[in-house]
Amino acid sequence: MKKIGVLAGALLLSMVMYAQNGGYSKGDKLLNIGLGLNSYYSGGIPFGASFEVGITDDISVGANFDYLSHKYKGLGDYKFTALYFGARGSYHFNTLLNIDNEKIDVYAGATLGYRSFSWKDGYSGSGLKSSYGSGVYLGILAGGKYYFSEKIGAFVELGAIGSTNVRIGVAFKF
Repeated sequence: MKKIGVLAGALLLSMVMYAQNGGYSKGDKLLNIGLGLNSYYSGGIPFGASFEVGITDDISVGANFDYLSHKYKGLGDYKFTALYFGARGSYHFNTLLNIDNEKIDVYAGATLGYRSFSWKDGYSGSGLKSSYGSGVYLGILAGGKYYFSEKIGAFVELGAIGSTNVRIGVAFKF
């Protein structure tokens, strides 16, 4: 997993190094849909989505959602499900870094929301006590997007992003 994180970081860095003007501006509506490349919970493939609206040329706000579920089979069956949902805000570095390429968007942000975690075992059907309790969560991220066309691109995000710390996927701009 460390190799995947290093590869994603290198991709993000190359986006910054070769960028010349920003692919983000006030009023943009941004939708990211992606998969986590790893899981904090030792199983499953995290799925996540975020939606943000540009309120200034540098700041966007919106919401995020993350889902992960996995079933362990063996001596006893165990299943967990983690749901994350909350508010998200991002600072887009295009102006600050003098990025002058409409295909590139470099950003960092934070999320504040609620994590719902459930864990069931096959013997009793009840939830097990776990250190992954439900409650408020705070996340941080750094990301980059490359738009293949005016409205569709790819993104990579690194940080505390729901149930993963590396997410890749498809980016849409409306």
